[in-house]
Amino acid sequence: MHIPARLRSGLAIAAAALSLPACGSDNETLLTDAEYEQQAVSDVKTFIQGNIDQFAAATAALQAAAPAPDADGWSATSDKEAVDAMKAEWKKARQAYESIEGAIAVVFPDLDYSTDARYDAFIEVEADDDLFDGEGVTGVHAIERILWADAIPEPVLAFESELDNYSEAAFPATEAEAASFKDELCARLAADAAKMQSDFRSLALDAPSAYRGVIASIAEQVEKTSKAATGEEESRYAQYTLADMRANVAAGVATYEAFQPWILTKGAEGAEVDKAVLDGFERLSSAYDAIEGDALPPLPEGWSEAEPTDEQLATPFGRLFSLVEHESDDATPGTLASDMTRSADLLRLKTLP
Repeated sequence: MHIPARLRSGLAIAAAALSLPACGSDNETLLTDAEYEQQAVSDVKTFIQGNIDQFAAATAALQAAAPAPDADGWSATSDKEAVDAMKAEWKKARQAYESIEGAIAVVFPDLDYSTDARYDAFIEVEADDDLFDGEGVTGVHAIERILWADAIPEPVLAFESELDNYSEAAFPATEAEAASFKDELCARLAADAAKMQSDFRSLALDAPSAYRGVIASIAEQVEKTSKAATGEEESRYAQYTLADMRANVAAGVATYEAFQPWILTKGAEGAEVDKAVLDGFERLSSAYDAIEGDALPPLPEGWSEAEPTDEQLATPFGRLFSLVEHESDDATPGTLASDMTRSADLLRLKTLP
């Protein structure tokens, strides 16, 4: 995922606009700050709504693809075609959600939790001995944990099996469990997605919320790699975390594109910040694209995040971790997180709660 050429050409467009006559000209195209802000928010809302629509469609299709309940439930071998179809819809849902997770966390925190919280977060509160109903452990990762129950990586099993209130992942083994999976767990996710879809249409999104979500998503990229060392990474069962990260960055680019024309009206500083942000997105997206597949690279033997060796840092995972750790640090000048914050400050958008 490389930075679209239209973003790179924004500076030339802005320069041409700035050369036009000012007030009173028939050729005037400059907008006020309020108008730029309104257009940016409108574009971001359209982007988010489109992804929520895709998320809702995929979750509904996932539920529809679940096998009809029978006496022995279902599994990846006995109902391979249906399970493959559910996995494909799960990935569609995941891509759509990861494109908007930063914004959803800001505007719908409760729905974000029920939809996207991880298994360990749910059972930290209380045990959930029924993996298939629509209560307790819910959302995309609850379904992911069942769909990939026969392929969970050893580090993930080692981490989860030591948790209080742990229950082993499994396919539905009875007719009742299969019915609960389809009509309760999958239905809960589809209902949450449908609620986001309908509620967001009437939501009056503001510029700080629109921009803050993507900045938070960029800042959290390092968490997605850090947790790989302990088996706690996000899409841990499907080994889909790198795909999540690619979606985060692509969404960041799309959001920035909405605000870019406004940033480019801020003179030399706006042009400098614009270049810095685009360069940062390019560094991350190029690094992600250089890795094959949807999973994070394997951890080097003996990996220590606190004290990695030069040899470990030279591995594909080590290089990725180092880059993500750097670019996610908003306290260090020249990083993507820092430059995104600078761009928000330039527009006088409050970026912290």
